[in-house]
Amino acid sequence: MEKYQLSNGMRVVVEQIPTVRSVSFGIWVKNGSRNETVHNNGISHFIEHMMFKGTGKRSARDIADLFDGIGGNVNAFTAKEYTCYFAKVLDSHLPLAVDVLADMFFNSQMDKEELAKERKVILEEISMYEDTPDDRVHDEMAKAAYGDHPLAYTILGTEQTLESMSSEDLLQFMKDRYTIDNIVLSVAGNIEPKSLLELLETYFGHYQNHVAEQTSITAPSFVGDYSFFQKKTEQNHICLSFPGFAMGTPLQNAMILLNNALGGGMSSRLFQVIREERGLAYSVYSYHSAAADSGLFTIYAGTAPKQTKEVIDLTMELMHEVGSKGLTDAELIRGKEQLKGSLILNLESTSSRMNRNGKHELMLGKHNSIDALLTRIDAISMDDIKEVTKIMLATPFAVSMVGTSDKAIANLRRDQLVSSII
Repeated sequence: MEKYQLSNGMRVVVEQIPTVRSVSFGIWVKNGSRNETVHNNGISHFIEHMMFKGTGKRSARDIADLFDGIGGNVNAFTAKEYTCYFAKVLDSHLPLAVDVLADMFFNSQMDKEELAKERKVILEEISMYEDTPDDRVHDEMAKAAYGDHPLAYTILGTEQTLESMSSEDLLQFMKDRYTIDNIVLSVAGNIEPKSLLELLETYFGHYQNHVAEQTSITAPSFVGDYSFFQKKTEQNHICLSFPGFAMGTPLQNAMILLNNALGGGMSSRLFQVIREERGLAYSVYSYHSAAADSGLFTIYAGTAPKQTKEVIDLTMELMHEVGSKGLTDAELIRGKEQLKGSLILNLESTSSRMNRNGKHELMLGKHNSIDALLTRIDAISMDDIKEVTKIMLATPFAVSMVGTSDKAIANLRRDQLVSSII
């Protein structure tokens, strides 16, 4: 992987993979729901949608037809801290893909009629999301963990915030946030670097949106609160969250290994006890999410109301066991192999390599080789696991639920694991 800069200072990361015939190209922007306010929440996601609604020379249909016609894929996504617009095409079609994505990025019309139609589309997306309680509970968890901090904002926004947004609002927000310092171009696949840089210079080198002073962001505090969203459901959907680790911190790999042992797969403790041994849930798992300056370890389970207390009690027992005894030697060894295997397997496509390189350059400004990462994984020790557990269980956890009644969690002692530290 090589790093370059265009004449205007825009960063470019390139990974040449001559053994494939595809190329993935992504435009990464350091902007997401975290950079919004309570008044314009959802604007980053709205902009992402509007980028596909036509430019001065291409309609939305033209864009779709063009990529379908070359057998390529074009898409985008918005997250808490970044947005990515990307395409995957045959190597011979890269110039066309760059041309179209650059046209969308710089020349999207933000037409008022299209804006009104796309607002309806996003409102339907929100409605669909509201009808999916096992998704909604994770947004409730963000509120319980982070309170009113922007990291707790929903990515989609709300009906109220979307209704007030105009084309001018979207364009001004882009001017403020879509600056050269906040943009990274990431390319991976069968390319020739010199020709690629000339191509990117032609389409992106003219951009001159520099902002002298970026709006600062503040790190969230883990508040360990409680959030309940009442909805008529057949199951209770529950999340428990604990403090995690920021992206790129030394203990992040140990946290991921611990997550794998607790709820990261079918051999994990949560899955084996709650689903396989007791049959109390179809879906039970855990995950670690890392932001630039914070992280969360979250456990999710969906279960019948009459079984909710038992599921929570079993989860508390498993967490207490980890807090007091740590992992076994077998779990540590297996966890390392899981981490190494997933790392390598996840990098077998040009898309995943483009994503990894773009995200790391945008959020960390640095890259580690695969060999270096494998060495770090092998070096994870039981002391690292103990340190991770100590930090996780040093404060009351956060809890959220979506269901018909919060009886099962309303009086849950969220400090009951604090004394379980190794």
